[in-house]
Amino acid sequence: MREKQPNLDNTAVFEQLWGVTNELRQKIDARFAVNPDPSTANLQTYSAAIGDAVGSLNTFSGAEIDWLVHSWLREPKSGFCNMHLSLWLGSQIRVPHLAFAFATVPHLFFYMDYIPRSDLFVDLEYLDRYYEPMNQTYLGLLTDSRFQQYISKALYIRQAQSHTSLCYTSAVTEETFAVVRTVAHEMMDRWLRWVDGAEPVPEQERAALSERDLIVRRAIAERDPDNQIAARLFGEEMTDKLVRSLWGGDRIL
Repeated sequence: MREKQPNLDNTAVFEQLWGVTNELRQKIDARFAVNPDPSTANLQTYSAAIGDAVGSLNTFSGAEIDWLVHSWLREPKSGFCNMHLSLWLGSQIRVPHLAFAFATVPHLFFYMDYIPRSDLFVDLEYLDRYYEPMNQTYLGLLTDSRFQQYISKALYIRQAQSHTSLCYTSAVTEETFAVVRTVAHEMMDRWLRWVDGAEPVPEQERAALSERDLIVRRAIAERDPDNQIAARLFGEEMTDKLVRSLWGGDRIL
């Protein structure tokens, strides 16, 4: 989609979308104590060796949040941008992780999901508790003509999405932006309530849960088809560093 788009100044849209991630981040900062990981200190601002692509990637961790990524990259001349706010919980509770991604290609793209930490085929209590509340939102967007569901061609990416994952494109309008912002805040608020009410995971099960979380986080980062866009914008070496940073391959804390 990016390669087909004409040159377009999407600065205003970028600022709106980045503003939403910052609103969500404020709610995180009000609830959790996290510290910046030194491994990404040199990625707070980075740029392409050739061209005008720029980006910022910041990672954090804390007692309750194992890995938090808040990042953006953009190519101002073409209007392309991509940003992430992903929250990976520690193994002390089994609440799903929370992921947001927004982009302009040049139309609006968004992905929002509760990333499962249990087998939804057999853990029906987990399914009912964490995914039934999202079902009506999912079905509502599915029938909303303003939004077109985006289905990835990458097998693992489809596998990694829950069945209430919101992955759509739409025209950039005040109406569609308002819907995206409202749904994002609803998902964040619901997730925070889940975290506050979660039962602790037994100590003997935490190591296995932590190992599973890392496998999933790494696979999602490494198998993301959009990595090829980053490679064209920033080169293979920088892209490898960005991908490792997304899953915590170089983390220090």
